[in-house]
Amino acid sequence: GAQIIDLMMLVIDVTKGMQTQSAECLVIGQIACQKMVVVLNKIDLLPEGKRQSAIEKMTKKMQKTLENTKFCGCPIVAVAAKPGGPEAPETENPLGVSELIEVLKSQAYLPSRDPSGHFLMAVDHCFSIKGQGTVMTGTLLSGSVSLGDNVEIPALKVTKKVKSMQMFHTPVTYAMQGDRVGICVTQFDPKLLERGLICTPESLHTIHAAIISLKKIQYFRGALQTKAKFHITVGHETVMGRVMFFSPAPANFNDEIQENVFDFEKDYLYQEEYLSKDSNSSEENKENDQTGGVQLPRQQWALLEFEKPVTCPKLCLVIGSKLDTDIHANTCRLAFHGVLLQGMEDKNYMETFLPKLKVYKLKHKEGQVERVMDDYSVIGRSLFKKETNIQIFVGLKVKLSTGEDGIIDGGFGQSGKFKIRIPDGLKPDTKMLLAVVSKKKSKAGKGDTTKEDESSKNDSAQPITISLLFKRYVFDTQKKMIQS
Repeated sequence: GAQIIDLMMLVIDVTKGMQTQSAECLVIGQIACQKMVVVLNKIDLLPEGKRQSAIEKMTKKMQKTLENTKFCGCPIVAVAAKPGGPEAPETENPLGVSELIEVLKSQAYLPSRDPSGHFLMAVDHCFSIKGQGTVMTGTLLSGSVSLGDNVEIPALKVTKKVKSMQMFHTPVTYAMQGDRVGICVTQFDPKLLERGLICTPESLHTIHAAIISLKKIQYFRGALQTKAKFHITVGHETVMGRVMFFSPAPANFNDEIQENVFDFEKDYLYQEEYLSKDSNSSEENKENDQTGGVQLPRQQWALLEFEKPVTCPKLCLVIGSKLDTDIHANTCRLAFHGVLLQGMEDKNYMETFLPKLKVYKLKHKEGQVERVMDDYSVIGRSLFKKETNIQIFVGLKVKLSTGEDGIIDGGFGQSGKFKIRIPDGLKPDTKMLLAVVSKKKSKAGKGDTTKEDESSKNDSAQPITISLLFKRYVFDTQKKMIQS
């Protein structure tokens, strides 16, 4: 319903000010609407002597609230729609409503409308008229419709012919984007559709999952975490969906924002949560980031997996919320909003579609050098578990903490140890360090820990560590390890 608003009125109880629901309306307005008028209602409840100053105070407060929104500087009008409340006699005249009408007239504008493209209409009522048929009323979101056209109700996979149309009680033969219209069809049970979409036959698709580009709503408290479930609102439907967040590879954090398209050729970095100023940046990002501040990508995406299929157009607005939050808690339930870039129609999208999505995780394993074999090879330990098949790691590159590059050559013995080949040979310093380590080991083995040994223990260097870094694509069925 929020996708059809060109101008909104935010009605505030002047005695209470901004409530949780008002704030949520404001958030939806910022996502889905360009212009707003604020109405301070119930001014009849303010004592006459203090009324003007109370209105001015609330007006200032609202201006401050709207300062950092797209509605900064919008008109604020004070009214009492029904002085005395619902019980008051009908003779009571409203206060300020004629001024409000003037403001609405001054704010009204003709949005640009385009009749081209597929017909798509958001239906908000469906009822039968005896002797006529079933009427669906709603707003045209795109395209146009004429008498005699076939229209599809995609959720029910039913196609019907337009028998007659009305706009504001006037029969018409044609309607286009932006129009409010009632469309009459025959032989259709109105109980089957309360609200939903109707469209040009075959133009809308039912999807099981989607890729969206998204932004977090700043008023939502808490992190947006991968694998979390949200209420996903798409058009008139709200379904549960699970999310997985991802961002560009760190080298591309500053790339230009790609509007309305998604590039399957690129690599993307898996995120445990949506990255924002208040998110706990991962250890890895802290390492990559020399400035001390968290570097954020200009654009982020999510994979949405719906609990039940959704019928919607491409590039439609998506809102993610936590609607199970207590309505009386003073907290925003709306978590993120975005644009649907790519839907997945195949029920088996896990097998057919997701492998095309190149989202990777960075893996980092650490072990230690056990001892030197010769100038060009060492034995390592603690990188793998005893039961790990080391064969699958053969040929991967590793780095020693002393700077040498090595290649895993194969297993060594039965306890998860392994051999590393050092193509450029060990540095003399490294060999000395390893000699010290192994000497200490043999001394410790004798069990005569004298004072002298204690002191040499403290002087001696740390063991030499082995780092193994690789990428693994989340949806790669073979779980291949990739190194740049």
